Amino acid sequence: MKDGSRTLKRRFITLVDVREVLSISSAQAYALVRSGDLRAIRVGGRCQWRVEIAELEAFIERSYFEPAKES
Repeated sequence: MKDGSRTLKRRFITLVDVREVLSISSAQAYALVRSGDLRAIRVGGRCQWRVEIAELEAFIERSYFEPAKES
């Protein structure tokens, strides 16, 4: 959507998009949302999920493996 020189950037993505970004199945994407590991909102009458791009990025950051430091 264009408004003069400004372009509206996409804020939310679908679980299909999440699945593609993370290379996981639809069931795994849904499970991440249902477990609360990936925050999302419900929209529409058919309970469609949307994930804010910033939330997906935060989930990815939290998911990086950090080896335990030796004492």
